[in-house]
Amino acid sequence: MKKLIKKPKLHNGNIVVDDRGLVTFNNELDLTGIVRYYIIENHNSGFVRAWHAHKKEKKYVKCIKGTFQISIVKIDNFKNPSKNLKVDTWYLSEKKAQMLYIPEGYANGTKSLDKNSQLLVLSTSSTKDSLNDDFRFPFDYWNPWISKYR
Repeated sequence: MKKLIKKPKLHNGNIVVDDRGLVTFNNELDLTGIVRYYIIENHNSGFVRAWHAHKKEKKYVKCIKGTFQISIVKIDNFKNPSKNLKVDTWYLSEKKAQMLYIPEGYANGTKSLDKNSQLLVLSTSSTKDSLNDDFRFPFDYWNPWISKYR
């Protein structure tokens, strides 16, 4: 019996380079249940798409070009979530073979950090099922999008 993952998880893969080129892969990742994919590309760097949540849908995200900030929040109440919920953030780059798992019950948002960045999203729900399980909140409901200068 397959163990259900209830928490976000960053899956690290690998990149192998030889005289033919490179191969990016993750041979440990189980994508059972994936029914569709889509690719997000914003017109400008620094653009935020947030917040989008599902009670049932699970997602895997992988940066295939450029760099993205991915932030997620575990929703406590889908009708009126607390504004004090903990936001977890990852930075995904095309230069790393990483895929982030986002379980059901989370809101997610993205910010493209480079021009022409692309994010591959794998989903466990059909478009119809996803639209019936769709919760949206303003992009600044939780606001991890401000860069900290250091």
